[in-house]
Amino acid sequence: MRIPFVRSGRDYAVEPLRAEDSAALARIHREDFVPPWNEDDFETMLGQDVMFGYKAVDTGKPRAGAAGFVLARSMAGEAEIITIAVARAHRRRGLGRLLMDAVLRDLHAVRATALFLEVDEKNAAAIALYKKLGFREVGKRAGYYRSAVGTPGNALVMRRDLR
Repeated sequence: MRIPFVRSGRDYAVEPLRAEDSAALARIHREDFVPPWNEDDFETMLGQDVMFGYKAVDTGKPRAGAAGFVLARSMAGEAEIITIAVARAHRRRGLGRLLMDAVLRDLHAVRATALFLEVDEKNAAAIALYKKLGFREVGKRAGYYRSAVGTPGNALVMRRDLR
């Protein structure tokens, strides 16, 4: 599946994640997460039947690999965003929304009932996006995230009902 998307003068396409994308996913993940997941982590997750996801690719530079990605898990009618990240060089172009829309389309097609995610309570841009997409806060996880300096950060648990 290839879904074209145009934003800020650049064209992006959404494509399903494959195990071969693992190195690019690890590279993007490393920009923002502590500890970052490595190539083997992504390869293992993508090998699980319940996991699925998408990458955004700059169609003007397809050999550059993923500009961003989302990885999700779906089972028993509920789903969870495992991680979502956009490379710094491609931010502020609507790719987070594009990737979330692709996941939501899949979940509606399989008639899932709810989608959950955790987000750093200090990540105002992500929280704003999730609220625009219909997510609401349903809980908090103290000390869930770590920073590069080792300071723990809280995660907001958010949910979107799909029916």
